[in-house]
Amino acid sequence: MSKKKIGSMAMAVFVGAGLLAGCSGNDSNSNASGSPASGGSTPSASNVASPSESAKGSYPDYSKGFPEKVNLEIPVYERAFEGWNVTDNYYTRWIQKEFGDKYNVNVKFVPITRSSEVQDYEQLLASHKAPDIIFHYDMPQALAYYGEDVMQELDWNEIENYAPTYWKNMSETIKKYGAVDGKNVFFFAARPEADNFTSIIRKDWVEKVGMKVEGLTSLEKFNEMLVKWKEAGLGVAGESLKKNNYNFNYAFRDWPIDPKQRALYSDLGVADLTTPATERYLRNLNYQYNNGLVDKEFYLRDDDNKIKAEFVAGKTGNYGFYLASNTDVLSATLANNPGAEFAVLPPGALVPEGFKPQGRAYWPFGFIMGINYESSAQERAAVWLYLEWMSQPKNLFFLQNGVEGQNYTLDADGIAVKVPDFAGESKLSNNNNKDYWALVTEIAQYSTPELTRKANIRNWAPAGYEYLAEDLIKYYDQTAEFRTPDALFTVVLDKVNEYKADLNALFQELYVKCVMAPTDQFDATYEAAKKAYLDAGYQEILDEKQKAIDAGKFS
Repeated sequence: MSKKKIGSMAMAVFVGAGLLAGCSGNDSNSNASGSPASGGSTPSASNVASPSESAKGSYPDYSKGFPEKVNLEIPVYERAFEGWNVTDNYYTRWIQKEFGDKYNVNVKFVPITRSSEVQDYEQLLASHKAPDIIFHYDMPQALAYYGEDVMQELDWNEIENYAPTYWKNMSETIKKYGAVDGKNVFFFAARPEADNFTSIIRKDWVEKVGMKVEGLTSLEKFNEMLVKWKEAGLGVAGESLKKNNYNFNYAFRDWPIDPKQRALYSDLGVADLTTPATERYLRNLNYQYNNGLVDKEFYLRDDDNKIKAEFVAGKTGNYGFYLASNTDVLSATLANNPGAEFAVLPPGALVPEGFKPQGRAYWPFGFIMGINYESSAQERAAVWLYLEWMSQPKNLFFLQNGVEGQNYTLDADGIAVKVPDFAGESKLSNNNNKDYWALVTEIAQYSTPELTRKANIRNWAPAGYEYLAEDLIKYYDQTAEFRTPDALFTVVLDKVNEYKADLNALFQELYVKCVMAPTDQFDATYEAAKKAYLDAGYQEILDEKQKAIDAGKFS
């Protein structure tokens, strides 16, 4: 796919988003009138240096700054944290002062809506306003960007020249995963083995109906509890509209996995509607819906703020989120429900009897990044200098923890202990500024695994709730053998790129119909949904994937 496809891709995103707007308020996109296909300017040969133009050792020296001001545009997720300006805050100004002013760089942060990042990027690319870094967490989508020809070919030696610390940390990963079609395209953030995503449950509700959280060992037990919640008038299970990231049916999959079947059907960006695992998932959700055990308006909960609002209000009894020491979900819930108690939901609680607590393992890297095809050679060099600057321990530590004596104090082990409820100018974002430092690593680390574990507990747990982080880590370790990564295809899947936007919209329509169908009509509704989905392009995706699988183009 060439740059000329950007316009049609952006239009496809626009049309797909429009289909969603009626029921979900999903993000929309502008048309592609500014795309390269419509006559917009493209970078000149003198502006974008080919990697082959510079031999190792002959790169310009920018250690004392660029001779003329360079504009560096860095993407940052917009998560709609209340009171947080993602592009202008204490830390963006600190970055400008400490990095930008030093190198004669004007650092501009470009907001990318977390829940609609692909649409945002396609719109920005079409209008020639995309940032210098194009990133995503999902390799199929990163390959889709590559297939649109919107990323530059890279020179590994250039990265090493301008960012030796970053290169030392990430060169093995970059060399292993960064080439596509024999071209060096991607660079990455580190991903240490850890994860702070968890689901919490109202422990007080569980105990009010005569059960124990640790006794929720299966989906059947969980559903039994929901019936008792309903009878007691407490509330229902939380649920939300599935979109963009599709990992909902892992607990319903057979074990052990078949690698080829996983490669064919398991895809974070394109929902699987047709396998037995999805049928089991939808049949259970249909049971919960028809028996009043789950949020009846789940299809309206299409972003985290809406999902969280139901939990905070005491209407739902469970909530999945990234646990962080400065999260406000616990305090906000207590403000509305003073007797609320919280626990981490055991991993078996949503797993049918006879199945395993499977989950999606992360690939061995965080952000997958490329350089915008329109970025100049100096802008590209500024990216490497920025990654190098951020890779310095003191800078990374500051971004992760803030100002000593304000945001945190150091304990005897040298671990930053957050000051509870700090609200001064240097307040971190609600996920500890991760959206800035995630360009180099997914997890804050200390010198030893033991210190990192201690730090994780403190970073992930609000004061007094250390047990939540401890249980999160315990369950994460217990289920390690059942986490498997999606396949990494080594070719561009054109059919995925062609149909993804439309299928995302169609999936939401079809699966919601299945969930809301009367029990005696579920089978017929589901069969019709499968046929519609396959006919709309999913069969072509499966055929394309099968061809790549047969050729061994995956790992």
